[in-house]
Amino acid sequence: MATFSSYRDRIATRLLYAWIRPRVFPDDAGELGLDATRPVCYVLQQPRYSNLLVLREEVRRASLPAAGGHFFLNRTTTLAEPARDRHRHPPMLERIVRATVADAGHDVQLVPVTILWGRAPGSQQSLLKALFSETWGPTGHFRQLMAILFHGRDAMVRFAQPISTRQLLGTEPDATRAVRKLARVLRVHFRRQRELAIGPDLSHRNTQVERLLSAPAVRAAIAEETVTHHITHAEAHARARRFALEIPSDYSYGVARAFELFLEWLWNRLYDGIEVRQAEVLQRIAPGSGIVYLPCHRSHIDYLLLSFIIYRHGLTPPHVAAGVNLNLPLVGPLLRRGGAFFIRRSFKGEPLYAAVFDEYLHLMISRGFPVEYFIEGTRSRSGRMLPPRTGMLAMTIRSFLRDHGRPLVLVPVYIGYEKLIEGRSFVEELAGQPKRKESLRGLLATVRSLRREFGKVHVGFGRPLMMDEYLDRAHPGWRDDPIEAAGSWLRSATADVAWELTLRINEAAVITPANLAALIMLAAPDGAADEQAVRRMIEHYRALLRAAPYCALTAFCDVAADEIIGHAVRLGAIERVAGGGEQLRVPTGGLPLLAYFRNNVLHLVALPSLLACLLVMEPRLSLERAIGAIRRLLVLAREELFMNCTPGEIPGGVETVLTVLVARQLIRRQDGELLAPGPGTREHAELSMLAETMRVALGVSLLKVALAPDAGADGLSVPSPTNPSRSPSG
Repeated sequence: MATFSSYRDRIATRLLYAWIRPRVFPDDAGELGLDATRPVCYVLQQPRYSNLLVLREEVRRASLPAAGGHFFLNRTTTLAEPARDRHRHPPMLERIVRATVADAGHDVQLVPVTILWGRAPGSQQSLLKALFSETWGPTGHFRQLMAILFHGRDAMVRFAQPISTRQLLGTEPDATRAVRKLARVLRVHFRRQRELAIGPDLSHRNTQVERLLSAPAVRAAIAEETVTHHITHAEAHARARRFALEIPSDYSYGVARAFELFLEWLWNRLYDGIEVRQAEVLQRIAPGSGIVYLPCHRSHIDYLLLSFIIYRHGLTPPHVAAGVNLNLPLVGPLLRRGGAFFIRRSFKGEPLYAAVFDEYLHLMISRGFPVEYFIEGTRSRSGRMLPPRTGMLAMTIRSFLRDHGRPLVLVPVYIGYEKLIEGRSFVEELAGQPKRKESLRGLLATVRSLRREFGKVHVGFGRPLMMDEYLDRAHPGWRDDPIEAAGSWLRSATADVAWELTLRINEAAVITPANLAALIMLAAPDGAADEQAVRRMIEHYRALLRAAPYCALTAFCDVAADEIIGHAVRLGAIERVAGGGEQLRVPTGGLPLLAYFRNNVLHLVALPSLLACLLVMEPRLSLERAIGAIRRLLVLAREELFMNCTPGEIPGGVETVLTVLVARQLIRRQDGELLAPGPGTREHAELSMLAETMRVALGVSLLKVALAPDAGADGLSVPSPTNPSRSPSG
């Protein structure tokens, strides 16, 4: 008499096969060589009801021997379960092995059956199909349902050659050891089948939690927690486990491929293109090296953009440090499976959390997983590079000192936008409003931005810093010193590395049309200028950037002035005055954002702007006095703008800039002196616009120079900026 479960299985099978069309391997069941006289047991990897229905139906259709039983090698577990329970073997496997060990004539044919829903994610061209294709991680009921819906007609069923328990176990007398042996053989088989279909397993969250909790530093922190908070060891261990689950990424091939497809659509929707410079530095990094990417932080787009670029260049996308504020419903799990790991803003008062996080970062770096985090710690609201925060960098260097068998490369990255998705919220924050808290509602609201025009994105890879080479110079005996003795020299080395990386990020900067428009229009009286004057200023800047670049890695938009103006107008950075002839102006409310884009590139034009500033203040100036004043000013500018210049380089730099300015008739040279154009002339107005950039940006610093005891030697007087309101963000 049929039971309810058998009726249920028949109905479920008919419904399932009304949709799916699995491909079965081998085509001929006779190739398996099953012995009809010996019992057969089919083995599935994951405990899924749909997989069991497929197994039974395909066994029936292929006229294979009826199953004397079946079992799932894996069981449904949670990381919250004790480790001893999560590693129990299937009861049927234990019964089969014990019967084989006890009876020399007993033999069972185990047939591993691999069922995969969908092709490798890398071959998918549909975002949803890639998102729900096969992965290495465990799948929930919803994900399994989506996989069936999207991949039911691309499913694969593979029957493997039978495994004889008698031949495999031989005369093994210990049933417990025999169970472990057989389970290991089956796990290896399923892993190899999955690798053939979807590639190697890059996910490590499945095993890393126990490794974190067993690390000596974490065990010591757990013991300290019991004493500090007067709790039991089990309670402290449970807290550490929660931290170990809160932090790590859960990388998924399918989600990474879905992100690539989605981001390709998004970039095409938002931007005119993505220009990548110096990407060849990545190819020169020795295979097997650990890589830490350290980009500047301008937008939430940064980490998506950089991961996309790295993935497209054939490299493993990095595991990205994301603020725990981004661990939002729906969004957080997707980011985690795309490679994000979450970090709290502060570790203060949580030594146990700090220990777990430190161990997690060491686990990734020591195993060679690429990592990405922002050295500034947060997004810059002013457009300038922020002073580096050295917390994670210190952990990175300590990790390398603990285990330096693998070379470690730090790669600085500059990211420049022509328009920011977060532009409006940045303006509000600069006006004194509190920072908006990230939320799913706020994220959905930004979807409206997808119809806007955001120009191009520029990404430049700076000069990589080899950690071992740097430490060899900074502290030659570091390989022999115990890490506990690093102390002060490690703190000093961390600060120096942070400073050097910040300089290298700025070296790879790009001047875009939006940056040029900001430099010029913020220096124009009342934010308005004749279009012809703007064209001439563009040509001045282009000549300076071409002949006297800040650095060999620095790039600029070397296109015609009319094209630059047209592009800036299209982006909304500037606008034409209606009925005003050829007048250009800053749009109403546009000053703060223009100041942001000006501040992106202040360091690139600091030297010519300072020289112009001196000549506007003192129309007749000796070259020697000019160089001396610039030396003092650049001491301050270097600290504020993270400029990579030394006092010895200043004379040569000034001479190169002078050559350009003299050729452009903005400065004259006569008998060893520098002369500014006469007041009221067009050249004087243009020199004043060039000067205004640094005079406004470093107004306070210029006053400090003027008041310094040795400033009188040059006799420089420093007037206040004529219109400080043009620089709302400083």
